[in-house]
Amino acid sequence: MSAGEEESGFEPATGEGPLPPGPAGRRAASVRTAFAGMLQIRRLTNTGPASPETVPAAWELHRTVRAVALALEAAGLPASAVDASGRRTATGYRVAAGTSPGTARVEWLGPPGSGAAHEEEGELTRCAAVLRELGWIALLYRGPRSRRFLEVEPPTGAARPDSRP
Repeated sequence: MSAGEEESGFEPATGEGPLPPGPAGRRAASVRTAFAGMLQIRRLTNTGPASPETVPAAWELHRTVRAVALALEAAGLPASAVDASGRRTATGYRVAAGTSPGTARVEWLGPPGSGAAHEEEGELTRCAAVLRELGWIALLYRGPRSRRFLEVEPPTGAARPDSRP
């Protein structure tokens, strides 16, 4: 574990910061451990569904960006990254808060000239498949400049967090 992970705990890559520091093998182990923990929480708290691992747990609905980023990183999909000046340095997914509480937006971004715009439909389809397998609703939209993105929301009937503090 890197010094930053020891001090602040594990954070999944959202595509909004620099690439995770440290050896890739150590990062992969941390991701596996965090994902296994998320699945264990699902097994322990989702008492209604026959397959509790296929339904987001209540805590995920309050930390949707984190839960979605963890699912994508655990599936081996690359996260985008930015440098200290905010310039994109890597091609991959970016997870941000969605338009409604408890939702997330997933985009496929990369540095200028990286070809990310040409890859986005296929890569976002891969992201959607991972998220749907874990019980999320992932809808593909076309936004400004015809760029595609996913809007990710909890399954129908899941209690969404409200916007009140």
